[in-house]
Amino acid sequence: MSKRSNAKYKLDRRMGENIWGRPKSPVNKREYGPGQHGQRRKGKVSDFGIQLRAKQKLKGYYGDVTEKQFRKVYAEAVRMKGDTSQNLIGLLEQRLDMVIYRAKWAPTVFAARQIVNHGHIWLNGVRCNIGSARVKPGDVLELGPKAREMALVLEAQSLSERDVPEYVSVEGNKASYVRVPALDEVPYPVKMEPNLVVEFYSR
Repeated sequence: MSKRSNAKYKLDRRMGENIWGRPKSPVNKREYGPGQHGQRRKGKVSDFGIQLRAKQKLKGYYGDVTEKQFRKVYAEAVRMKGDTSQNLIGLLEQRLDMVIYRAKWAPTVFAARQIVNHGHIWLNGVRCNIGSARVKPGDVLELGPKAREMALVLEAQSLSERDVPEYVSVEGNKASYVRVPALDEVPYPVKMEPNLVVEFYSR
């Protein structure tokens, strides 16, 4: 399990953007960064700084994935045919915890990972408790009996701030992964720049 080491909204404030599009984000009230120097004038950011920021934002959005895991996904994206930045997003969107989040079975990516880790998800009829497990097109996911009554799940299903994307099909307590999405299909609340992440790692 990849454990979150920082308060999740601290990343929002550091980036100056509401990364998950949540109404509770502190960026909605304070657009400057955290800490006593958060309001000081920002200097010019170097190309490296811009690339690093893009990587930290993308990594944070997918539930603060560890650097080791993220590099592994990037290496796999490079080996695949086609555009590396598209491949990278496709692989990240195939994570089990991300599919649970997209299906609106959890209010946040972190909650989705917790639901998976606690054994509430069946993948193709088999219980799976690994958040980073790869979901392939055609795979069927099912909510466990206990999870169906959880306040967390019921809250997520009633959220109006986001919709289920077309590449995930949901019918009650079952969901299926239809296909790997293209970058422009992924419903990010803020602009993501995977091309800068590719530049960062290919230096």
